[in-house]
Amino acid sequence: MAAFDEEAVFGPKPKKPAAHEMGQNLDDLSEPELAERIGLLEAEIERLEGAIRSRQATRAAAAAAFKA
Repeated sequence: MAAFDEEAVFGPKPKKPAAHEMGQNLDDLSEPELAERIGLLEAEIERLEGAIRSRQATRAAAAAAFKA
């Protein structure tokens, strides 16, 4: 017997909604919910800054290799 393919019958699973969307209405959020979102956004900023540092290091290594 063939395996049941849920995606073929029901379609792809819906994506999980984003924890925060830029410009989202904040009126219905409590203070703890707002603080949680700030924490999520700060973590995302750190992740983005890490990606920038990685690209800068790659660029610097390539520049050093081609100067030699």
